[in-house]
Amino acid sequence: MQRIYSLIVLLLMGMGISAQQVAKAQKGTFLLKNATIHTISKGDMVGDVLVKDGMIADVGTNLSAPGATEVDLTGKHLYPGFIDGGTRLGLSEVGSVSLTQDYSEIGDFIPHMQALTAVNPNSVAIPVTRTNGVTTVIAAPTGGLFPGTAALIDLVGYTPEQMYGGFKGIVMNYPSSGRRGRWDRRSDDEIKKAEEKALKKLNEIIEKARLYAKIDSAGNAVKKERNDYNPQMDALVPVIKGEATLMIEVNKDKDIKSAINWVRENKVKAILTGVAEGYRVAKELAESGIPVITGPVLSTPSRSSDRYDAPYANAGKMLAAGVKVAIRTMETENVRNLPFNAAFAAAYGMGVEEALKAITIVPAEIFGVADKYGSIEKGKFANLMVSNGDPFETKTDIEHLFIRGWKIPLESRHTLLYDEFLERSPGLKD
Repeated sequence: MQRIYSLIVLLLMGMGISAQQVAKAQKGTFLLKNATIHTISKGDMVGDVLVKDGMIADVGTNLSAPGATEVDLTGKHLYPGFIDGGTRLGLSEVGSVSLTQDYSEIGDFIPHMQALTAVNPNSVAIPVTRTNGVTTVIAAPTGGLFPGTAALIDLVGYTPEQMYGGFKGIVMNYPSSGRRGRWDRRSDDEIKKAEEKALKKLNEIIEKARLYAKIDSAGNAVKKERNDYNPQMDALVPVIKGEATLMIEVNKDKDIKSAINWVRENKVKAILTGVAEGYRVAKELAESGIPVITGPVLSTPSRSSDRYDAPYANAGKMLAAGVKVAIRTMETENVRNLPFNAAFAAAYGMGVEEALKAITIVPAEIFGVADKYGSIEKGKFANLMVSNGDPFETKTDIEHLFIRGWKIPLESRHTLLYDEFLERSPGLKD
């Protein structure tokens, strides 16, 4: 009996600690006064920003708004919320528990699988990410040739639909001509055959999708109702018609060149992601006009013969060649490190101004949502963050955060545990 009683006490103690909740977000009209505003699109200024109905209602100096909650930001810095161009945030929770891993589904050809439907709005990693100024991310599936459809999400909401940011892209892993890792013991001939087989499969799928799109268009023209069910092909029809975007994951220089030619031949709307060796083919990338989302920057070189700083300098070298470049982390719990990925890119050739653009306005432009995201301008979503210094420096604190006009509490599992154990009171006695 005593053992059962002790177990109940332990359970209640556990419930007490786990019951700590992140505070509720606040909705309202806010007048942010006297901040150093980094607009991104129109330079820097000292002034005010009015947040109303979830939007940036005005930007200027000496603004007034009767009834608004004023926040004095004298000496503080106001930035648009950061955008991560590729993550698994919301799709993965506990690495050792397969039931919480929703970024990789069974199957090699599943473009119709929507990452948005699998996003967990209550993921512990989301508040952790927000405390570093990241307000919007791409939640992307990984896996086979066509692992699913990625979605842009804001990091607030009770349902995935509330979080949706207005962009979806079908992920495609371009056939690789390289080894899968140091453990890959295949011969060069085996690797080449595997690449050719994968490329043949890809082209066969696209040809079938092209034919399927023609049949679909013909049926629509005569208003004939279809009686088949083919969700995979239905997902690719918008790609064939140029209405949807392919997010093509490709990293090796040879594969990047091949992917560029493939995109040109198939006339699809594409974004290249990963692009770890983009600096080796920067000229070809620039000439193609295909935008790039590269990262993680905080990574190791893809070849043992590369310089240690190859991943750090990659984004800057591509930008210098004329490539449109955004930055991603491709992380789950460490998406919070997005500003530090950008900081390394800035230090190794990209420059601070362009690195800021690479995690704000540039990804917004690439995803076709720059009318609502990426800069501090009237009429855009009020996705804003306030810092006490340079957000690329680890010593800087984020003091205020707004997503869609909601004032978000800067609490997370980390801050709650810190507060819980900073000044511990004595535990229960026998």
